[in-house]
Amino acid sequence: MTQTLVVIGNGMVGHRLVEILRDSSWRIVVFGEETRPAYDRVALSSYVDSWTFADLELTPLSGCEIRLGEKVVSVDRERRVVVGASGVEVTYDALVLATGSVPFVPPVPGRDLPGCHVYRTVDDLDDIRATIEAADRPGRHSGMVLGGGLLGLEAANALRGMGVSPHVVEMAPRLMPIQVDEGGAGLLKRLVEKLDLTVHTGTSASSIERDGTRLIAKLANGVELDLDVVVFSAGIRPRTDLELGLELGPRGGYLVDAACRTADPRVFAIGECAAVDGVTYGLVAPGYAMAEAVADQLGGGSKVFPGADMSTKLKLLGVDVASFGDAHAQTEGALEVVVNNAVAGTYSKLVVSDDAKTLLGGVLVGDASSYLSLRPLVGKEVPAALLQPGGAVDVEMPADAQVCSCHAVTKQTITDAIQSGVACDVAELKACTKAGTGCGSCVPMLKKLLTDCGVEQSKALCEHFTHSRAELFEIVRATRITTFSDLVAKHGSGRGCDICKPAVASILASLNNGHILGEAQVSLQDTNDRFLANLQRNGTYSVVPRIPGGEITPEKLIVIGEVARDYGLYTKITGGQRIDLFGATVDQLPEIWRRLVDAGFESGHAYGKALRTVKSCVGTTWCRYGVQDSVGLAIELELRYRGLRSPHKLKSAVSGCARECAEARSKDFGVIATENGWNLYVGGNGGFTPRHADLLVSDVDTAELIRIIDRFLMFYIRTADRLQRTSVWLEGLDGGLDHLREVVVDDKLGICEDLEAAMAEHVSDYADEWRGVLEDPEKLARFTSFVNAPGTPDPTIEFRSERGQRVPVQLGIPEVVR
Repeated sequence: MTQTLVVIGNGMVGHRLVEILRDSSWRIVVFGEETRPAYDRVALSSYVDSWTFADLELTPLSGCEIRLGEKVVSVDRERRVVVGASGVEVTYDALVLATGSVPFVPPVPGRDLPGCHVYRTVDDLDDIRATIEAADRPGRHSGMVLGGGLLGLEAANALRGMGVSPHVVEMAPRLMPIQVDEGGAGLLKRLVEKLDLTVHTGTSASSIERDGTRLIAKLANGVELDLDVVVFSAGIRPRTDLELGLELGPRGGYLVDAACRTADPRVFAIGECAAVDGVTYGLVAPGYAMAEAVADQLGGGSKVFPGADMSTKLKLLGVDVASFGDAHAQTEGALEVVVNNAVAGTYSKLVVSDDAKTLLGGVLVGDASSYLSLRPLVGKEVPAALLQPGGAVDVEMPADAQVCSCHAVTKQTITDAIQSGVACDVAELKACTKAGTGCGSCVPMLKKLLTDCGVEQSKALCEHFTHSRAELFEIVRATRITTFSDLVAKHGSGRGCDICKPAVASILASLNNGHILGEAQVSLQDTNDRFLANLQRNGTYSVVPRIPGGEITPEKLIVIGEVARDYGLYTKITGGQRIDLFGATVDQLPEIWRRLVDAGFESGHAYGKALRTVKSCVGTTWCRYGVQDSVGLAIELELRYRGLRSPHKLKSAVSGCARECAEARSKDFGVIATENGWNLYVGGNGGFTPRHADLLVSDVDTAELIRIIDRFLMFYIRTADRLQRTSVWLEGLDGGLDHLREVVVDDKLGICEDLEAAMAEHVSDYADEWRGVLEDPEKLARFTSFVNAPGTPDPTIEFRSERGQRVPVQLGIPEVVR
């Protein structure tokens, strides 16, 4: 008979348990109080970047019954029955409590007033956002976060993302008192206060009062704060509100043994609601370890909770912070080695045994790059070089060292996977070991271990070129080769393929070697570039005229409407603030272009690996929250970079304030207005693997902003691999964002003048590709459906009507009945 496992709680830890057991013989029923599926609560503040829940959602689970929005109201342990709020009853053979925790709200008078929130769930963030948007305050809003620990600083970061200047109030004498020592906290405070935060330590809120539409918070030190929103993020408490008759730990949590089993042998507790031998843990990694132990026992094993590594590495408000081992030197006789470089903005402390031979722990602030090397050495002999200022940290990691703390994956497990041939890159390591699939902080170490094991990724573009795309770019640039045939004859072999030909065509176009359909390039292009339009599923093409910044006059709108009407084209507004015209045949393209070009339109390059759009909000032109002219800048950028050929498509956006309506941080390069200028973000993208862009520079004026974007784009075009988005390129760049900043901002390599000159050449040489075809009879002759019968429409192309427009007939696919 199939046994039933009931899991109460659909958070990250409960999700991990079910993920392990979903292919087992257990029937699994999950009760989740939230209406949303399980999501990454560790990355909660990133929700503010896009307000898209899908960015946080964990991998959907199959093979189990998940009851979302169903709160458990009671459990009858004698009958082994769980009762939901809807009245549903489920009988269990085993019960796992994964109820997590609840925010701790200090007993501050006024804590229940409208505008006061906790910071725990996606719904909490939606509520905070609604409060801010309803606030009637000109200029930037003001908020208070009560709590200066890890969660408090995360909440403050979320408020910044919503256009709020946060005050952080912490009762302890320093920020992050659990993870960071006094010296590290002092530097952290100085660094975050440069980011529009005001820090109040050694005090608390004594009361919160309503004053019209505002909140007035009075602090214990006599300071009064005029606020729009208050967020409580002062810690958590294990959630144990179900009346189960089970013993609790001394600080809360269901008391369990090392097997995570309560006094009732059929009931387990895991995650933040569990007190393992009386100890509760507030990090996700120990929760995962508990889930794995319980899953093993439910499968007939005897695995127990191995204890927890409470080390943490995170980036708070753009500042690296890490602590590991005995960070506060509580071990008797412990010695501290401290390097506090206030000029560089870095702080490091190593804690060693009294004989200076064993590493006990440490704290890193401002630069945590050595964390992955140091953490596995805790409890082991410390190399003498580490105890010297600026000492080397790239030391040999022992085989049993834990590389991935989220999933307890050791170096030995990873190297075994590499040396056995199971994994030859980071993606395969993630799949077979789960390392790097949690917080992601261990991914750089995975790359290092691949290299250490002798795995080298081939740089060859394809079988015809042993060079990488970046190397071929420099060859073409230096030798001034203008044709594929010359390049493959001198630096390659064979006749080329569908990999190298488009890549070389992109390089030639990037170096301004004539029209994209010139004799030197036309044979290299794929179908989209060859016809300057996007091929669709039924053999027709879509035409996308450029609409810089999304701004368009009524007269131009009328022209697009008339063209669509006259040629029977399907029209759709794109996500990049343009109008897509679908259903044009090859022979119609020049006719359509002529009418659009005559009306002042030009190619939007939707077909090419080039700049697509620069999206914008309305900025100061119309919006009462705007602080800069986002539309004007978006138009300037789009007209500057139009036609810029690159390894992959480029998308951009400009937001007129921190509310981020243009979604600039999901773009290859995005700009967000500040009261002092512009912030530039780079390396973001949507697609299969969405990535939020990283902040490259802050508060720069328009001229400096454009200079840095020029350098960034040209550096990317010269060094990226074939079909490599800026996001993947940046993640694979040696030194990452810091190296990029050194190159394009600090000019460490001395190439910025050359990069700017290359962009200036592109700007001066730009010519519309559509117009170029219309002015060249030889190019026009290519646009025919049938060579032997020019002007004859393709009889295989059929349409049907849907919602008043023509759409393709999908042959072999039954029509949907509406």
